[in-house]
Amino acid sequence: MATRAQVLIPIAIAAVVIGIVGVITIPADSKLSEVNFPRGTIKIDSKILDVQIAETDAQKIRGLMFQNELPDDQGMIFVFSQEQVVPIWMLNMQFPLDIIWFDTDGNVVHLEKNIPPCKSALETATCTVQNADGKKAKYVLEVNAGFVDKFHVTENSKMQIISV
Repeated sequence: MATRAQVLIPIAIAAVVIGIVGVITIPADSKLSEVNFPRGTIKIDSKILDVQIAETDAQKIRGLMFQNELPDDQGMIFVFSQEQVVPIWMLNMQFPLDIIWFDTDGNVVHLEKNIPPCKSALETATCTVQNADGKKAKYVLEVNAGFVDKFHVTENSKMQIISV
């Protein structure tokens, strides 16, 4: 029978290799220390939010990586060309998030609360958040953890795009 070390060492090496390959293959413009995202405004029920918009592949990969905080009246919206299953990767996040998936009409298809950032090399390789049951979304909104509860966002909530 294999010892614990014989099992864990290859797993740890694989996690480090996957993490390194992942970081190396991130597009250069998503690794910049300061990324300026286009800005827009959305409304969820009656709450208006200023949002950073991630539309390009590089912007979607970068997301909120390396940002130290997000003001309570702001978020980041990921915009996709069509509805699809959208997993979110929490690589290099500095704070926990609430994540809300919306369909083309702005209806909530799924939400996750208080998602912690990845902390270890193994988590970096596996740290994704899936929307439940593979439901398809056109928009994904990331906001500070606690937003969903504070503003009573539910599966019956509606997002309206004011300017994106």
